[in-house]
Amino acid sequence: MAPAAANAAKVQLVNGRLHEVYGPRERYSARDPLEELILTILSQNTSDRNSGRAWRILQSRYRTWDEVLAAETSELYDAIKSAGLGNIKAPRIQNVLHEILDRRGSFDLHFLRDLPLAEAKRWLTSLPGIGPKTAACVLCFACDMPALPVDTHVHRVSLRLGLIGPKVGADAAHDLLEQAVPPEDVYAFHVNMILHGRQICHAQRPECGRCPLADLCDYYAAPRAQPAVSTIGG
Repeated sequence: MAPAAANAAKVQLVNGRLHEVYGPRERYSARDPLEELILTILSQNTSDRNSGRAWRILQSRYRTWDEVLAAETSELYDAIKSAGLGNIKAPRIQNVLHEILDRRGSFDLHFLRDLPLAEAKRWLTSLPGIGPKTAACVLCFACDMPALPVDTHVHRVSLRLGLIGPKVGADAAHDLLEQAVPPEDVYAFHVNMILHGRQICHAQRPECGRCPLADLCDYYAAPRAQPAVSTIGG
């Protein structure tokens, strides 16, 4: 059974409130699509600091993607180990590079910008180990397309606010939220939801008392068990 659509009306309210609180967002110069793809693989399940360090070491050790592909996997692992899970990410990077070269005859992914969004997503997610979030990051940040990446912050805040159903997973949330956000607002919505998740709507102990979205939030409105009060002789 397909998950229910996102609460489009509430998405619009939240989008407007986020804009008021955190301001508009402007895109920086787009990264090369293949660079964005590899950097996003490095960023999986780690911090921006760790993935950034791995990316810089990768760039310093290899001049071309052909060199990355031809390297011993153990050598590539050593280069990117600061990103964590190098035993998974090193072969994944090489498998992706091999598949792109086999399909396209080069490492140039700029053709994605000329595809319809759905088709570009299908092409990327058909690569080994590439899921909806990684594909959306490439299309949003490198191809200037209205793809909406749903990371742990976006997913958590969306669930608590009631923008998506309580059983909707992160993978399904990509298309549902994307369909509810105006294309011109997708980038700002993504960035502002992450900022809100980091600053206020924490995974543990969210600061609901100072949340500018509290009046729109299902989590805040729901009754929750209060801590037990100890009494003498109780």
